[in-house]
This record gives sequence, structure tokens and C-alpha cells, in this order.
Amino acid sequence: MSIMQELERLLDKFGQDTQKIEDSVLIGCSEQQEAWFAVDLGLNSSSSTSASLQKPEMEAELQGSFTELRKALFQLSMKDASLLSTAQALLHWHDAHQFCSRSGQLTKKNVAGSKRVCPSNKIIYYPQMAPVVITLVSDGTRCLLARQSSFPKGMYSALSGFCDIGESLEEAVRREVAEEVGLELDRLQYSASQHWPVPNSSLMIACHATVKPGQTEIQMNLRELEAAAWFSHDEVATALKRKGPYTQQQDGTFPFWLPPKLAIAHQLIKEWLEKQSCSSLPA
Repeated sequence: MSIMQELERLLDKFGQDTQKIEDSVLIGCSEQQEAWFAVDLGLNSSSSTSASLQKPEMEAELQGSFTELRKALFQLSMKDASLLSTAQALLHWHDAHQFCSRSGQLTKKNVAGSKRVCPSNKIIYYPQMAPVVITLVSDGTRCLLARQSSFPKGMYSALSGFCDIGESLEEAVRREVAEEVGLELDRLQYSASQHWPVPNSSLMIACHATVKPGQTEIQMNLRELEAAAWFSHDEVATALKRKGPYTQQQDGTFPFWLPPKLAIAHQLIKEWLEKQSCSSLPA
């Protein structure tokens, strides 16, 4: 039985329209140049009344289990996580952009899923990502880490926020840091970028930054953050070795830990730590 026939069999068994195959999107190719497509089974759709009943049955059929997307991204290899990230972002974009904003008519997806076209006015819609700056701030010997109330207990990360219309990357970094912790930056340096599909498709642009000399007093924006603090090299090095999330300790607190390896925040923190370690070595 071919893959296509197997997919049609599964969709039919669980009462799903085989039209879903036409709605699939291209997410990559194997080393043998075999095309990889992703399809949305619609098990999280509010319009699917039998979705909750279908999940256990489909898990049994496929001999696996559905996992929350954030957790899955941190459990997979870099290659598989990238494929899953692309699939989630593209499928979500198509689901949210089915109608033309000018004519109101239903748009049509091309075979690969790389665009949608309005049949009446030929306007082409392409998937987009929202630019987000994520910045690790340092005062020379310490780095500043913060947490939002939505973070897993005990986890701290670098500061982040969306770029505003008309802003440059540098302006967005300086504004976000000033808004969230009330600090002015002296220098900043680009590090790397990463696509992130949760909750909507974003392009994470990672930077290192240093505060102006003598300006280290944090004025935390309580509407944005739950906590923010300076951490030493040793504190960060210890936290980087931990693997969360953690359970509550006897004193009611949670261990300080950092984002997993796949997150670009982890890369920023590791780069800072390595730079600090090198600068502390004797000449």
C-alpha cells in the first residue's frame, strides 16, 4: 500500500474528508529528493464535535501519542523540530487566511502551499512572519534574565518583544529593554535568528547588548514581567546544566533554570557564558 493510499484509509476510517490531502503543504525534501508534506487532521478544531473521541483512536492506530507543540519542539532533533515548526506555521497561516481581504472571496492555495491567490482580482498572499527581538543584556560581569507569568515555574530567559512598524532592529532592541527593565544600552551586537511557530509564526532575532556604565538598577515593568534580576557567571553556568521543568522544592520555591537547547535564548546565554569564561582565563 502506498503512503497516499494509507493516508486515505486513515482519513476515511476516522470520518475525515480526503480533501484534507489537497490542503496539505510542502515542508521539505528527503536526501533522496522525496517531497515531505504536512496535513492538518483537524483534531483541535472547535467545529469537529468528535475530535476528542478521535484522538485516542488515532493514537492507538498510529501507535503513538499527541504532544503539546512546545514540548514536542524541545524533544525532537534539530532537523525534525524544524520540519514540525514549518508545518505548524504554514498550516496555521492557511487556516487563518482563507479569504481575500479585498474581495471577501475564498482564496485558493497552490500545490506546495507557498501562497494563496484570490480568483477574482488575482491578489497573491504569501505566508509572513512577525519579527521579534530577543536580547541578552550584560553589565560586563553579569547578565540580566527575566520571566513572565506564563513561563514554566523557575525558568528565566532573555528579554524579548515584537518590532514595531517603522523601527530598525537596533531601535526595537533599545525600546524593548527600556520598556521592560528601564535600562539604557551602550552597545549591541547581532548573534543569530530562528523561526518560532508558537503561538504565531515569528522570526526571533537574537542580540547581545551591554548597558551604559553605572546604569544597572532594574525598573521592572510589572505589566510585562513577573521577575527580572542580574545573574553571575557561576549562577548561569549552574542553571545551564539543569534540565527543567522542575517540581516545587520543600521551601516552596522552584530551581532557577534556563530555556532548552533548541531555543535561541539558550544559544545567547551559552555564548555569553563562553565569552565570560574566555575573558577570565589568564593571559
